[in-house]
Amino acid sequence: MRRYLMPLIVFLALAGFLAAGLRNDPRELPSALVGKPAPEFTASRVGAGQGIFSPRQMAGKVWVLNVWASWCAPCRVEHPLLMRFAQQGLAPVVGLNYKDAEDAATTWLRTQGDPYVFSAADPAGRIGIDYGVYGVPETFVIDAHGVIRLRHAGPLTREVVEGKIAKLVRELNGA
Repeated sequence: MRRYLMPLIVFLALAGFLAAGLRNDPRELPSALVGKPAPEFTASRVGAGQGIFSPRQMAGKVWVLNVWASWCAPCRVEHPLLMRFAQQGLAPVVGLNYKDAEDAATTWLRTQGDPYVFSAADPAGRIGIDYGVYGVPETFVIDAHGVIRLRHAGPLTREVVEGKIAKLVRELNGA
C-alpha cells in the first residue's frame, strides 16, 4: 500500500499545479517592467520630416504607448478602440511602429486614421526588445514620473480600455 502512496501524492501535487495554471489568463503576460522606469530611447517619428521622439518629452504627463505595425491584423482590430480613446483626451497616445516600413506605416495611418500624437519608428525592433515586447499589439500606461504602470499584451478590448486603461489614467491624473 505504501509503495503506491508516494506516486499518488506526486500525481496530485502536479495536477494541482496544472489546475492552478489553467486559471490564469494567457493574455496577462507578466512584465518585469511594471513599477519600473520606462526604458529611454530616441527614435525618429514616422512621417517625412517629423523629427525625433524620446520618452523624456512626455515628462510630467500620464501617457499611453501603443506598439503597432501595418502588417499586424490584431492592430487593425483594436484600432477603432484606440481612436475612441484618443478622442476622449484622457492621455496622449504615442505609437511605437514596430518592425515596419515607414511608407507602409504612413499609408496605414492615413487610411485607417491616426489616434497617435505621433509614432516613433522602431524598424529593427530594438526599442521593443527594451520594453519586453512579445509581439504586436502591446500597450503600456506610463505615469508622469516615467514609470510603467500597466502593460497589456494583445489587442485591446472595450473591457480593457474602459476597465483598466482609462480607469488607471484617471487615477494617475487625480480625477
